[in-house]
Amino acid sequence: MPICSEKELPEKARALWQKAKSAAELKNHGYATSLIQTVLKESPGFLDGRKALRSISISQLGGKKPGGSLMGSLTSTSFRGNASVKKDPLASMEMAEKSLESDPFSVAGNNLLKDAAIAAGYPEIAIFALETLMKASPKDTKVLHELGEIYLASDHHEQAIEIYNRITSINPGDLIALKKAKDSAANATMKTGGWETAKSYRDLIKNKDEATLLEQKGRTFKDVATIDSQLAELSAKYEENPQGVDVVRQIAQLMELKYEQTSNPDDLAGAVQWYGYCNQLLTGGDPGLARKVTDLQMKQLDVSIAALQEWFSAGGDQHPDAQQYRDQLAALVLQKAESRIGEAKKRVDQNPTDLNLRFELGEELVNAGQFTEAIAELQRARQSPNARLRAMTLLGSCFIEKGMLDLAVQQLKGAASEMTAMDNTKKDTVYRLALLHERMGKQPEYIECLKEIYEADYNFRDVAARVESSYSATA
Repeated sequence: MPICSEKELPEKARALWQKAKSAAELKNHGYATSLIQTVLKESPGFLDGRKALRSISISQLGGKKPGGSLMGSLTSTSFRGNASVKKDPLASMEMAEKSLESDPFSVAGNNLLKDAAIAAGYPEIAIFALETLMKASPKDTKVLHELGEIYLASDHHEQAIEIYNRITSINPGDLIALKKAKDSAANATMKTGGWETAKSYRDLIKNKDEATLLEQKGRTFKDVATIDSQLAELSAKYEENPQGVDVVRQIAQLMELKYEQTSNPDDLAGAVQWYGYCNQLLTGGDPGLARKVTDLQMKQLDVSIAALQEWFSAGGDQHPDAQQYRDQLAALVLQKAESRIGEAKKRVDQNPTDLNLRFELGEELVNAGQFTEAIAELQRARQSPNARLRAMTLLGSCFIEKGMLDLAVQQLKGAASEMTAMDNTKKDTVYRLALLHERMGKQPEYIECLKEIYEADYNFRDVAARVESSYSATA
């Protein structure tokens, strides 16, 4: 039976689903759970609803690690459910959801949901149940094999490749997994490459790029499995010596590498935690490591900010609690700016004679709109040969924002005069100087700057139109 999407829900169920989402966002978990279970009674194939229930249950674990009850015995409820799976699979699915409400990683509950879903003709729900168990116990090869079988039976060959690669990384001697990984790859290549349906070589060429992407994706997940294997080895070494800096640093680097592969926020949080611990072990003696922690913390903020911005761009303004999320977004942006400034100040305090660090602090202050505070730092940074021209340019921006246009002209003109090559940096500086002259009503200086760029690069921004229109105006 096909999985039901939100748009395909009956009108009444769709209204309840909207209320449930709002309740979940407001942390009213009990009400949200009750509403979603009502929706599932009417539309048992609504997979998104089941995912929402599991997300709510997991969020209520209160910091417990997933899988805390994985070794527990089957409850009497589960036994009754298993006995009635074939007789009434939909009732068994409902029973499974009730048990998973308090223990989302229950082996018995998820297996009941899997068996009932298969009996009811919902393989995607069965897959979801096994994926939940995999999340709780990622190295349980029995669960992984079962998930691989359902992927294969459902023609999800890409996912099957990932699963069997993961099994072989856990147990390289698993010959069944090795064989099925190869079979899955062959089937996926045939399907993606169009061998079964191609009528001509043009059809095969058309699908070549897709096949290449599939191959790359398979390698990516194999790399993640390799990372997990290395992390397991390092974890044992860490248990032997929690103060070992080299091991802690390697764990941090692997967590960062894993995040680059998966884009999973949990992996990013892990990298921040391990780099931070490594920095503690070194008592802040490695400036590069301290900066790595800061950079990854900023990346965490960027992820949260991007998620909210994407939500608003997708129509979040129409949500009844839009203002609440707008305030949250503003707070995150402010937190990011303050964090960057705080870290930059800390680095300056530790190395007050480092003029490049002064420039970085001035740059962060400018980005945060704190132009008055930035001026003093940028004036100091101007003495650094490496940061001088950039500092002068930013000083010009500060003076413009403060309405001190004559001082801004001096900074931009000075920076441009010290730039020897008419590269993009100099063209940008001269262009900004031209606009500043225009704003001050200095037409000859404005045109002179534009002509300087015009002679070097006709296509730079709108310089050509501005210069040529000036001739038309005087004709």
